Amino acid sequence: MQATADHALERAWEVLESVPDPEIPVVSIRELGILRDVRRAGDGQIEVVITPTYSGCPAMSQIAEDVARALDAAALAPYRIATTLTPAWTTDWITDEAREKLRAYGIAPPAVDHCGNCGSPPRSAEQPITFVAKPKPLPAPACPHCGSKHTERLAQFGSTACKALYRCIDCREPFDYFKPY
Repeated sequence: MQATADHALERAWEVLESVPDPEIPVVSIRELGILRDVRRAGDGQIEVVITPTYSGCPAMSQIAEDVARALDAAALAPYRIATTLTPAWTTDWITDEAREKLRAYGIAPPAVDHCGNCGSPPRSAEQPITFVAKPKPLPAPACPHCGSKHTERLAQFGSTACKALYRCIDCREPFDYFKPY
């Protein structure tokens, strides 16, 4: 029985690897770090744990529906989907591959080494949230279209609340920047 349970969990991870983020379809929910865990619950059901990019993320119901659709198509029922807010999602959970996909898609990925400026923990470290003095402003992101670092912020919020709207001064193209937090 244990081998079957392990196989089902492995299969669930494989299936969920292909579930795209509804707002940024070039990356999967696993690559963005939204998919936190796939495990056996105490009652034997598969439990999929997801964490929103921020607590008010309007895409979470769509993500849960997409997860359910993928698990149903793979005949992996019974299952349940749990949403957890702790630990809070951080852009440090975005994989390096996803960062490149974001850049190719025209979204500047968050800076990887931003811990000294924003108070975020380093990758894979869990720490309690602490309130700190206002951080120094981060340097402007490089343009995902031409690579220029000569960019300016047009709006604190872009196409979604987790992104800011920037424009490249050199190539004049607007782009979203996935804000680090």
